[in-house]
Amino acid sequence: MNKPTLTARNFPTARQDAAKEEVLPPPGRYDGPESSYRLAFTDPAFLLREEMRPVRMQLELLKPELIQNEQGIQSTVVIFGSARILPPNEAQRMLDEATDTDTKAVAQRNLAMSRYYEEARRFAKLVTDNSLHLETPLYVVTGGGPGIMEAGNRGAHDAGGKSIGLNIVLQHEQAPNDYVTPELCFQFHYFGLRKMHFLMRSVALVCFPGGFGTLDELFEALTLIQTGKSRRRPVFLFGREFWNRLINFEQLVETGMISPGDLRLFRYVETAQECWDLLAAEYGFELRDNDKSAPPIDL
Repeated sequence: MNKPTLTARNFPTARQDAAKEEVLPPPGRYDGPESSYRLAFTDPAFLLREEMRPVRMQLELLKPELIQNEQGIQSTVVIFGSARILPPNEAQRMLDEATDTDTKAVAQRNLAMSRYYEEARRFAKLVTDNSLHLETPLYVVTGGGPGIMEAGNRGAHDAGGKSIGLNIVLQHEQAPNDYVTPELCFQFHYFGLRKMHFLMRSVALVCFPGGFGTLDELFEALTLIQTGKSRRRPVFLFGREFWNRLINFEQLVETGMISPGDLRLFRYVETAQECWDLLAAEYGFELRDNDKSAPPIDL
């Protein structure tokens, strides 16, 4: 008979109690759907009650946080961008198959925008290639879906590194792309908590062309940096022409809506290499091996 140790658990784990509950109670009065007999943490009907929203929000904060801690994820580079931007080969195929003027016009537009897919993929590969040797590697984070998000995860995968996907439940189902590291593929219900996780470990934000979702993510990040709620970090906007046509930042300055210095919260880039070079220069190799002087990540 094994002797007890001084550090033996005094109580069963929650997992052990949950396993016991699977065989209890015996068929009878307390095993029906109206029964409240189940353990609270194994009772989906209870956990999904309206009043339990604060608990669900806490769980959605904690699950990615604990798993990323276990995986040693400390510093990330976040890639934002449209789910609608196609890989070049797919965009070319659609153009080749187009049969009328309207579909050809759409296909030509898609092919022109597909360059951003390639740049996102190249940039993510550069980030991963150039940081695998670091004591604190940089991990690419995306929204986990198609388009630019897929390109970011794919570039990290090309380099043989891990990457993170923060998916969200949408009205039109968004499945994870094929390149997110499975143990770092998360699904969110709350947009706010998802956006918080984008920023919690990020040392840089890279924003490609996108729609409402991309703009929401970008402007929340800029607002938090502008107001000092989040530490300043590099923010790169890919494609000056796209962003200048979309947003008249100078008009915001001229009308006093933002300060002139707020235009220095972000920089325009055109290529993956340019973006990586600026990022490396920004940190001055502070993230290199055995260098403890990198800015702390405020969690």
